[in-house]
Amino acid sequence: MLFIDGKWRDAESGATFASHNPATGEEIGRAADGGVADVRAAVEAADAAFGEWSARTAYERSAYLYQAYQLMLERREALAKLMTEEQGKPIRMARNEVGYAADFLLWFAEEAKRVYGETIPSARADQRFLVLRQPVGVVGAITPWNYPVSMLTRKIAPALAAGCTIVLKPAEQTPLLAVEVFKLFEEIDVPAGVVNLVTTAQPETVGPELVTHPLVRKITFTGSTEVGKLIAQQAAAGVKRVSMELGGHAPFIVFDDADPVHAAKGAAAVKFLNTGQACICPNRMLVQRGIAEQFTATMEERFAKLQAGSGFTDGVTVGPLIDDAALAKMERQVADALDKGARLVTGGERLTADGLDAGCFYAPTLLADVTPDMLIYREETFGPVAPVIVFDDDDDAIAMANDTDYGLASYVYTQSLTRAFRTVERLKFGMVGVNDINPTSAAAPFGGVKQSGLGVEGAREGIDEYLDTKLVGISV
Repeated sequence: MLFIDGKWRDAESGATFASHNPATGEEIGRAADGGVADVRAAVEAADAAFGEWSARTAYERSAYLYQAYQLMLERREALAKLMTEEQGKPIRMARNEVGYAADFLLWFAEEAKRVYGETIPSARADQRFLVLRQPVGVVGAITPWNYPVSMLTRKIAPALAAGCTIVLKPAEQTPLLAVEVFKLFEEIDVPAGVVNLVTTAQPETVGPELVTHPLVRKITFTGSTEVGKLIAQQAAAGVKRVSMELGGHAPFIVFDDADPVHAAKGAAAVKFLNTGQACICPNRMLVQRGIAEQFTATMEERFAKLQAGSGFTDGVTVGPLIDDAALAKMERQVADALDKGARLVTGGERLTADGLDAGCFYAPTLLADVTPDMLIYREETFGPVAPVIVFDDDDDAIAMANDTDYGLASYVYTQSLTRAFRTVERLKFGMVGVNDINPTSAAAPFGGVKQSGLGVEGAREGIDEYLDTKLVGISV
């Protein structure tokens, strides 16, 4: 079902599409296959609701978000189970994501009350300047499948806190989770038209309609860099506000003064975040030559302990890839690396034993002797494959780390404060974890540079993406 103007309804065409469990290939439910007419109806509903919603006090909008936060925590287990079924991540990780999603609702419930203006001194004695911060209008949001609940709230919460209304198109792989999240907003009686949901199996048709609709004044997108570029081009025609969280190619730099065992444990843990299907997962393990052998050996040990399977099975830490295309990408990158001289330490194959053949499972894979001419050195992997690349000095490490069009997350392991600061300042990435594999929080800005995106999400800056600045000059 679609959620438009406060009501659940079928797509105008009556069409539906299936959602599948990537661990088994089984159909788990169907969603309405919205089209262009449905997007237009949703945008018109959001536009009609904007005036009344934006006129509400910050405290009123905050109260709705706080109710949504409480309700999401109450439904945490049900949402987590559906996430494991529809998206594939192990149940423990799914529970963590629901908690992270709720954090955004709580954070922006408070930030709604902290949208401040200012006064500016004038050179004229008879003039006063005021600066107001006002909501941009209707927001078009497009979210990914890899974090199918938290990416919704990371966009919905600041939009509503700012006084905007929103139309959201979730990924076609995870529509059922989006429906369940919107049921929370229905249950707390958010005014009709403030939040609208259009699920679809036609992103190439529905997406452009949402992006180019003249009533939509702001686009927020999380997804691939390739799609992000297209959306930016489409939005430019209407001079729309755009924020984007795009692809990553995170370096994980381990200097020779770090504990290689500790670093390898951290690298393995963050590499298999969501089976490697996260934009902040390390894609290149850059290890100083003197400790490379010990680092690689520890990584091999950690990989051997990982268990792949259904996210509902106790002890499983590696879930399925989202689909066959993701599986094919792993096979292509590994084959290319091996053909060009990389050494396979462990893994390197699709997993089919013990019933895994029905799903999209790929073995935790570790490659050594990786060089810059290999695809995996350049392409975002988005899966359970880790390449180890050896460097000799600090300048080499930083040059290799920055040798990418991406600039989202990066990681540095060192025991030297001087080395850490110098590296952090030279890395061309929006986020750096120093001896830390999880530099994220609803309270911290999340965003990249270069082709990893525009703007930030979360933190106090996150609400700024949904506000315009208005200057008022008064002659007195």
